[in-house]
Amino acid sequence: MADEQYTQLIHAAEEKLLRFLQTFESIQEHIHFGKIDDSQARLQDVVGDLFATLSAQLAQLSPPESLSEFHSTFTAAIMHCSNASEAFLKPGKDFSVSFLNSRWALCRGMNLLYGIRAHLPTVQQYWFLPEALPNREALETASPDAEVPVGMLHNKRTDAHADYSLYVPENYTPQKKWPLIICLHGGYGRGDDYIWSWVRPAKSKGYLLLSPKSTDVTWSVLQPPLDVGSITAMFEEVCETYAVDTSRVYLSGLSDGGTFTYLFGLTCPDMFAGIAPIAGDFHPMMDAMLRQKQGKELPIYIVHGAHDFIFKVESIRQGHELLSHIGYNATYKELPDWGHAYTSSINEELVLPWFEGLGVKNS
Repeated sequence: MADEQYTQLIHAAEEKLLRFLQTFESIQEHIHFGKIDDSQARLQDVVGDLFATLSAQLAQLSPPESLSEFHSTFTAAIMHCSNASEAFLKPGKDFSVSFLNSRWALCRGMNLLYGIRAHLPTVQQYWFLPEALPNREALETASPDAEVPVGMLHNKRTDAHADYSLYVPENYTPQKKWPLIICLHGGYGRGDDYIWSWVRPAKSKGYLLLSPKSTDVTWSVLQPPLDVGSITAMFEEVCETYAVDTSRVYLSGLSDGGTFTYLFGLTCPDMFAGIAPIAGDFHPMMDAMLRQKQGKELPIYIVHGAHDFIFKVESIRQGHELLSHIGYNATYKELPDWGHAYTSSINEELVLPWFEGLGVKNS
């Protein structure tokens, strides 16, 4: 009877947890710092007493022996999700700091949940595009010839590079070449955070993800070689282990990561089939490159929100006009209802389809 109660508890919690993840993602993607109360009310409506009640129930019920490891991991994941909710609903004096702390706690929780997703079939749906769900079993089945780590991987800093996170589709096989997306976090962000905004499309459509941490608190826009060298070392490390299709390597980034996407892409245009800066700015360090027409043939997809409160949209419109005027291959997509926030649906609905429409580099 106790085992049945435990199973029923987890099953009931899954539906609520999935709704929490979906709602919190939407809030983070459409956050308006002038309307925080609305976002908090929306999250509170979904959370209610979910985490307090679930934590108490998990503490009282003994799991089946076969699920003892799952129980420990699930309990820790719920604690992190609870901390994420608490930081957002009851922030300190500086909401921006609380917002980042909330995001990082959420990512710690997601990292744990992802590792036990086989026991959470309802929550598991969160990491698939709807059209990929019928193929879920095949996408989750490891290839017998892989012989390398797959799934979500986190690599520590070395003398050659900073920390980075890597996602390798679970059905990876070295028998074919795999496209790869390098995705750059925003200022004060981290690779193990931003990578989650790309996992769903990468898992569903078969892409490797390389999500670096900047060498400092943000990208080295004043000394581009610092982070260019670091990311290049990571990339070479990945290519030594995995079968990467070097004709389909793409670069995208958010905010400061978007700005560095321009700098990195124009510095190493032959490395990429296309780049997509999101909510980034045109930095003066680009001037010399543009004067020399460096990376002129590189396809560039610029995504920006009309309500961006950090990098004003008027400047981005002018920058795109300049790129087009001097012959760069730049496409501009302005989002009339978006500001400056996370990018999950943007990556899925705009950036990845644009990447896929490019074909292969130099073809």
